[in-house]
This record gives sequence, structure tokens and C-alpha cells, in this order.
Amino acid sequence: MALLQYRAPVKYAVQQEIFKDFLETFKSFESASETAATEAIEGLHIDGDDTSDEFDFMDDVDGQRTRTTRLKEPKLKYMQMLQEVADRTRSNILIELDDLDTYVKSLPDGPDSNILDNIEGNAKRYIDVFSDAVDEIMPKETREVSFKDDVLDIIMSQRERRNETMTLAAEADPDSEAGMPPSIFPPELTRRYTLNFKPLTASGSSTDRSKAMAVRHVRGEHLGHLITVRGITTRVSDVKPTVKINAYSCDRCGSEVFQPVVTKQFAPLFECPSAECTQNNTKGQLFLSTRASKFVPFQEIKIQEMADQVPVGHIPRTLTVHCNGSLVRQVNPGDVVDIAGIFLPIPYTGFRAIKAGLLTDTYLEAQHITQHKKAYENLVMDSRTLQKITQHQSSGNMYEYLSRSIAPEIYGHLDVKKALLLLLIGGVTKEMGDGMRIRGDINICLMGDPGVAKSQLLKYITKVAPRGVYTTGRGSSGVGLTAAVMRDPVTDEMVLEGGALVLADNGVCCIDEFDKMDDGDRTAIHEVMEQQTISISKAGISTTLNARTSILAAANPLYGRYNPRISPVENINLPAALLSRFDVLFLMLDTPSRDADEELANHVAYVHMHNKHPETDDNNVVFTPHEVRQYIAKARTFRPNVPKRVSEYMVGSYVRLRQEQKRDEANKKQFSHTSPRTLLGILRLSQALARLRFSEDVITEDVDEALRLTAVSKASLYHDSQGGEDQSPMSKIYNLIRGMRESGAAAVEDGNEGELSVRRVRERVLAKGFTDDQLSQTIEEYAKLNVWQIISNGTRLVFVEIDDDEIMSMMPHPACPALAHHPVHPVLLAHLLRPSDLVLSLLVLVLALAPALGRVLVHVHVLRLVHALLPAHQVQSLRAPAEYYNPQPSTYPMPPGVAPFDELGQDP
Repeated sequence: MALLQYRAPVKYAVQQEIFKDFLETFKSFESASETAATEAIEGLHIDGDDTSDEFDFMDDVDGQRTRTTRLKEPKLKYMQMLQEVADRTRSNILIELDDLDTYVKSLPDGPDSNILDNIEGNAKRYIDVFSDAVDEIMPKETREVSFKDDVLDIIMSQRERRNETMTLAAEADPDSEAGMPPSIFPPELTRRYTLNFKPLTASGSSTDRSKAMAVRHVRGEHLGHLITVRGITTRVSDVKPTVKINAYSCDRCGSEVFQPVVTKQFAPLFECPSAECTQNNTKGQLFLSTRASKFVPFQEIKIQEMADQVPVGHIPRTLTVHCNGSLVRQVNPGDVVDIAGIFLPIPYTGFRAIKAGLLTDTYLEAQHITQHKKAYENLVMDSRTLQKITQHQSSGNMYEYLSRSIAPEIYGHLDVKKALLLLLIGGVTKEMGDGMRIRGDINICLMGDPGVAKSQLLKYITKVAPRGVYTTGRGSSGVGLTAAVMRDPVTDEMVLEGGALVLADNGVCCIDEFDKMDDGDRTAIHEVMEQQTISISKAGISTTLNARTSILAAANPLYGRYNPRISPVENINLPAALLSRFDVLFLMLDTPSRDADEELANHVAYVHMHNKHPETDDNNVVFTPHEVRQYIAKARTFRPNVPKRVSEYMVGSYVRLRQEQKRDEANKKQFSHTSPRTLLGILRLSQALARLRFSEDVITEDVDEALRLTAVSKASLYHDSQGGEDQSPMSKIYNLIRGMRESGAAAVEDGNEGELSVRRVRERVLAKGFTDDQLSQTIEEYAKLNVWQIISNGTRLVFVEIDDDEIMSMMPHPACPALAHHPVHPVLLAHLLRPSDLVLSLLVLVLALAPALGRVLVHVHVLRLVHALLPAHQVQSLRAPAEYYNPQPSTYPMPPGVAPFDELGQDP
């Protein structure tokens, strides 16, 4: 015969005394590490020229933190919290079960040693037990009630004074019939706080309890338990007041009657239940007193399980969460959260109750909410990130390090990653006195062939940004991007439901397959990209919603892959009105290149073998997404200004870009125009670069880098439009400087004709996307070849005019004496005799094989070699003057089988 099970009842009175002792005696050290890190980062200035000793700085911070921790006394954590509640400066009491676990472990083992298990298994009951303990030890308030306080506080103060007066009267006259006034106030009415539990974490007694479960793993056995559920927020209702205590007043006896409301529906009271009305049988009528009733904020949230938690072939499940009191307005749609709460049943109401029968609905009564990604303004830089940033402060390469940290598993696209880093930081939004608003958010469009990691870059940005929304062009409509009018299932009202752009307010909205959107849906984005608002006039609702977001779009070419034989306008099927709203447009092409393809394949293979990105050359300085987010959060607190000198430099650069566009319109079709929006884009990029340095002022180098990114993005649009162009940076820089000489764009005002200003040359070259090292190498190399000279202490550049007698001095190789009397233009020699082993070896081979054929045959082979190595348009531009190609027949007899020079001059 089996023994009957005996379960000892829980002694709530004993446990309540334990809770009172815990609240009165528990002490904790205040963590000063975050405060010290915050104070230290305030004085941190990152600049390439900063030579401060960062290690001494960190030692001072660590020493200060140690001294602070040592000097701080442990405080009564919860008694201080209760005093704030009594003074009406705090409205919630959060009981951390980790603290209770620490306290219980310090007690001798007894019948209540499993108190934490009881709390997690019956959390709703223990909230009342804890609240009763708090009521007994609540300290007195330290300030008087004023007219600014809550109405309920004033009413309660009047009630307490009335009771005190009646008590004194009863004590003075023992024979009085009034007697002692009864305490008719329910406990929920006198409480000015909401008590919640914070579940155990990994540092508690059990690491299993801290693990958040998926929505589909919540089962019936968890009813009444304190559980933690992870999901993404899909819908958040408006905050509405919900009644907790109804107060009534009797029209006969004047008594106050209170009705606690614990269910979703209740029946109001009509007859007075007081002793006076009952004895006299008057049946006084009750009237609801709204001012004396107690209401708390209420918000309903729908969470959906994460995509990685859904089994194959299933659809995501949802769970309803009820937030009360201080937990409202903590979650926005799209947030990934861990919600700890009590899993409770709730019966259906109305017609659904008739159809439901014995079934009941369930919900989670929220107790604590943990955000996976905090907003920028809520992030605090921890000491580890501070130490890492300070360690690399003096290198001046934070711009390179942070841009390299953007999707390090993706190979290449360094300029694109730099632009994406500036998009995350953003510029400064200007708000004028008359209400005009100039956006500071940066918009970027990535266009190119399939398979160049555009979508992966977009996914990474949504992971780094605190508010990042990812959507696709074909899967989104204009209403889904902006806002829709729908009926609220809770309040049954017509409300606006925000789309992707509204959800990404103060964040980044990534739109993939941007070219697949319908024209009507794409038009809805125009207002958002410039005015950053959404105007709605539907179903009797006329309003304007904020959409202060950065747009990151990715588009594919019209015909699948980019066709270099047609213009970019024909490849990218997007209207000019939309493209002009993008600050930066990048064309990412998949062009075959042996070296680049080999490096890409090695990079991909390394990532698949080791599950991490390859180590870089300079000590593998790569920041994690969390560190990048913390750095950006601090950078966004700065609001850099543009000094007058930098403003003048920016104006001059913009005017120069407009003049270049005017010259270029005649010879090629323009895909993007230099407009006032271009100037604003350069300004935003410059401000983002200043924020990156933790600076309050924009400097000239910031403008140069912004111009370089803009020029690089435009140059990528014409990547292959001139087919077969020499891709050597040295040749491009030389052609650029030679064009400045012909146009006089960099001419010196007070110098001789042909002299160029090195400073202006540098500005133009850097603005075209080249680096200082490439410019210095080009100037040095062509100066060795006597193509130009640097004069006036390196401030001016002048081209050298060379005749035939001086060609011999240009020969860098002793194997070329046969060219001493050869009529080849010096610029042609400069191109042929650059430090290129292939060109020089072929030229020496030609000269060695045909020494007896004479000067003419050598000239013929040289021209054929030029045609084989250089593009046709460059050969035409480098041809020598006409007198070099008309030798005397008597001096240079034409060998048999050799074509005349006029024929050789034509394109092969």
C-alpha cells in the first residue's frame, strides 16, 4: 500500500519576516566602474597628432577606480529605495532574486531554505507577500504634501487627518458612540509603487534559470511560474489607464466604499454596504468617484519568437505580454528583448467566451525587460572598451580600424565600409528658428553585380545599429514602408500602424533589392529621404510622423549584371530625383582579376576554415560590434561646427566641382550631377568625420576625406565606361596633372606660365580618390625622368621642355644606347621607361634583335610595342610632334616590307 503524500503548507508569515529582515539589512557596494569610465571618456580626445601618454592616463583611471571602490561604504540598498518611494521620487521597487539568493545563503538552513524555488513557482502570491512586508517597514516621508503632488496623495492625506481627528475625539470622550474609525483603505490603494521581481542570472544559484526560452517552449506546466521569454516585438499598443481600485461615495451616509479590481471585467457596486445604511435599511446609492480611484498605466505587447528558434516547416508563434506601471514605454516594435514575467491564464470575454467553451487564453505579466541592443543615448562605454580605444589613440588610425571592423569577414570594399561607418555616426541635424529642418542623417546607395556582398553589408549594419530595420523592395509596399491605418484589436479604434521607416526612427533602414520596388511605392520614400517626415491623410486621420532615419539601399543592375558597354543611366533603372537624395552612390562590380580573385578566395577559405576573419597586418586591430556601437554612441554626443576657414575651403571645392561638371557635360553623359545636395552631403560626411575624432570643429582634412569619398563613389560609376583605360594610379595622376596644366586649374597666380601650385594639385588629386603616398610617388618618379621639376622649396611644379639632344640623359638603363638618336617624344619615353620590368625587358629585346636594321626599323618596332602595351587613345595623346615622323628619305632608307609611318600611326 502506497503512502499518502504529505505536503507541508508554506508558512507565509515566517517568510514575510525573512523578507522584512532582508529589506532592512541587505547591503551592497555601489559599482563605480561605469561612473569612472564615463568620467574618463569625457576627457578623451582622439586625434592623429595627439601624443599624450595613454598608458599613464589609464593607470590614473584604474587607480581612481580602486580608490573609489575602497572608500565607498556599503549601503542599505532596499531601505534607500523605500525612502525614495516614500518621498515620491520613485515609483517602482525591483527585487533582484540574486540579492535574495545571496542573503538566503548566509542564513542557517531551515524549513525555508528553498524560498527561491517557491518564489519562482508561485510568483503572483509572493508579490503580495513582499508588498505586505514593504508596507510594514515603509519609512516616513521627509517632505510635506503640496499641490503639485498626485491627487490621490492629497485625498489620502485628508483621509488620514480625518481619521486622526476622529481617533482623538474617541479617546477624549470614551462614552461617544462614534468609537474608533475603521481602517477601510485596501492595501493596493495606499501603495505608491509597483513591486517586480528580477529573475536569477548566471551569477545566481543556478545558471539554467537565467536561460531565456523560446515562445513555443512555454507550456502549461509554467502557469504561475516566473519565466523568461526571448522574442522580437511585433506590436506595441498605446498606453491606456487600467483601474485597480474603484472608489464609491454613498449619497445617504457619506461613506466611502472601495472595490479592488483583479479581473479583466467587473460589475460595479450600486448599494452601500456600510453599517449605517445596513442598520437603517436605507440602501443608499453609490456613485463612482473617479478622482479617488486608482489607475495604473497599461500596455499590451506582442512578441514573436526569433527566426533561429523556429523549427523547419513551422511558422513563428506569438505571445501576449501585459506591462503595468513603470514597465510601459520600454519596448518599441522591432526590438529584440528578454521579458521575465509570470505566465498566467485569462478567460475569454464577450462572444469569444461562448465559442471558446473550456479554453482559456494565456498572457505573460511582465516583471523585468532586458533590451538586447540599447539605444545610443543609453549606452555607457565600459572600462574594457575605453582601454582598447585609448591604447590605439595615438596611432591616428581609428578611422581605418573602425572601418575595417565593419563586416571584417567580407573581403575588400574598404571605401564602402568607410562610408557605412560614417552613415552610422551621421552628421548634425540643424533646426532653424522658423521650424526649417536640415537633415544630418546620411543616405547611401550600393549598386552592382550579384554576389558582391551587398546584402551581407546591409545585414551587418542592422546588427550594429541600435535601431536597424531590414526589408526588401519586392516584399515591401509603400504602405508597409511608411504607415497604414488599421483597427486596434484592444481598443477597437482606428490607429496608425508605423511601417519600416517609422520603426527605424533615429536608426538605419536597410532596403535590399531597391530596384525591384514599384514606382508608386518608391515615390513614398522621397519625402522621408529629405524632409524625414511621413505625411498621412487617410480614414479621417491627418498627421505627420517622424522618420528620422538613414536610408541604406542596395540595387542590382537592370539586366542582372552590369553592362560596361552602356551608360550607368541605362544600367541602373532609378529616377534622378531619387538618386540625388543619396549622399554617396557606390558601384560594386565583379570584374575578373587574377590577384584580386586569388586574395578573395584565400579570404573566403580562411573564414570557412577558422570561423573568423583573417588577421590583419597591424596586430589585428578589429573592434567587435558591441565596441563599435559604444564608440559610435560616444561620437554621436558631439555636435561639430564648421569654422570660417573650413567653410571657405568647402565653398571653393564645391565651385570647382561645378566647373568640372560643366566641362565634362560636353564629352560624356552624366549619371550624377553636382547639385546643392552634393554640398550638403559633403558637409554631413565632414561632420561625421569630426565626430569620429571626438572633436567639436570640422577641419580641412575632414573636408578632403569627404571629397575623396564622393569622388571615389562617382569614379566607380564610370569604372569601365572608357574601356581598356590604364588602371595604374601613377598614370592616372600624371594625366590629371597634365590636364591641370592644359586647363590652368592649378596654375600659380604670380608665377610664370606653366607653373602649378603643389598645394592645389594635391587638393585636386586627393579629391579624385588618390592618396598622399601615390601622389608623392608619382611626383618623384616623373621628376627623375625630367618630365617636370619641383621648385620654390617644393611648392611649385613646372613641366620640362626637352629636345632630341637631351633624350640621352633620360635613359635609366645602359642597354638602351640605340635610342640615343631615336626621335621618340620624352613623354612617350617616360611612359615606356617607368620601373616596369615587362616593358623595359621587351624594349631591350627589340633593340637587341634588330641593331643592324637601323634607326627606322627600331622606330617601327617601338611604335608597334607601344600599340601592344598602351591603349589607342593614350597612344594618340602621347604621339610626338609631326616633325619627328617625317625623316629624310636619303638619310633613313625604308627597308622592304615596312609600312610608312602614316600607316603605323593609325590604330591597329
